[in-house]
Formats: sequence, structure tokens, C-alpha cells
Amino acid sequence: MRLELRDGIDVAGAAAAYARDGHVRVQPFLTEAAAIAALAEMKRREDWVQVVNSGDKVFELSRATRAAMNAAQRDGLEQAVLAGARTGFQYRYEALRLPDGDAPLAAGDGGIAAWPAFLSGGVVRDLLRAITGVDDISFADGQATAYAPGDFLTGHDDAVPGKHRRAAYVFSLNPVWRVEWGGLLLFHDGDARVRGVAPAFNSLDLFAVPQMHSVSMVTGSVPNRRYSITGWLRAKP
Repeated sequence: MRLELRDGIDVAGAAAAYARDGHVRVQPFLTEAAAIAALAEMKRREDWVQVVNSGDKVFELSRATRAAMNAAQRDGLEQAVLAGARTGFQYRYEALRLPDGDAPLAAGDGGIAAWPAFLSGGVVRDLLRAITGVDDISFADGQATAYAPGDFLTGHDDAVPGKHRRAAYVFSLNPVWRVEWGGLLLFHDGDARVRGVAPAFNSLDLFAVPQMHSVSMVTGSVPNRRYSITGWLRAKP
């Protein structure tokens, strides 16, 4: 699979929207063939790990580990996750770690493993700098994510000292998605107001950091996982 930017992106229009709203969706972002191949790889992979936090601690559970848990263990984990979400920062979803865009790819790495490097150089990095208006973007990091029923990410603003995050992104790979299925990227505007976007296919959402946002819980009626690649556009220290 070869990642390839599609032709004809309206950079000026996207830059104007980003400057106005602190967020813009570019769709389509890749060529159709590249987006289809990326989704196929994500569906094919079996090395996903479920990522769950407990305060500042992060736990990673393979699919085999979760399959081996008994009912009491699964229920205990579920209750702990829900309790954490009541008053604090909490998340649960599956992930595949991808090498940072400024790191060399291992022999044989390709496909979605090359995504951060794809964003980090040449024409693509120039485009991202132009849209965000941030000239010191140097590289991207990233992870593939898959949200199953019950998965979510509570509100946070991505501001972490020392990370030099200039913008965040969500590359969405969901050919069919209903708003009612949840998994919405929501921006918290204060005074109980939110605005957001539903998962889509071959769409890149860029948004400024810091900015309070969350991902709403995926409902039990969804027929498939919510697939995306997420991360940050970062400057060098």
C-alpha cells in the first residue's frame, strides 16, 4: 500500500476555515485507492491492544488477554472505567502504535506504519503548515485507533508540557456511519455548548491545540468499529 495525497485540495479555503474556527475537515484527503487500502489493513490486523487509563497510569490489554478474562474480571474492568469517567479524564479504545514521523522506519514497514512519516515531509508537511498557519511544524506522531461499542474519550485539551504540539488531527476511515452510533468528535465551547463532526471516510480533521474536545461513547447498535488514525503535528524542542 502506498499513501498518496489526493490532488486539488483547496488549501486557501481550508486555511481560512481553520483560522476562523480552530478546526477544519479536509475531505477527501488521500486518493480513494490509498484510503481503501488503509482501512483494509486496519480491519485485517489482529495485534490491536485495548488502551485504558486509571488516572495517570495506562494499561494495554491484547485481544487474547481480554478473551481469557472471566465474567467477574470483565465486569470489574467495566465498572472501573465507568467510575473513572464520572469525575475525571478517562478513555478506552483499541490502538496500534505507529513510529513517529521523525524516526526511521524499520525494514519492511509500510502501509499505515508509514503514516506519521507521510505527514512529516515534503508536500504533505507544507500543506499542513499552510492550513494551520504554523511554520515550525516539524513532524507528526500517531496511532491507529478502533472504537468498539462502549469505547469513549472524555474531555481534554492536548496541552502537555514538553510535547510541542501545534495541532491535533483525526484521519477517519469509516465508509458508513450514522450520527446516532456515537463516536463523535466534539469540541466543548463552554456554556454547555458543543459542536462536532461524525466519523466519515477519507477525511482529515485538523484542530488547534490547546482546545477542549472529546469522543462520545460508541453505542451498542454500531455494526463495526470506528476506525481512525490520530495524533499531533509537533515542533522540535
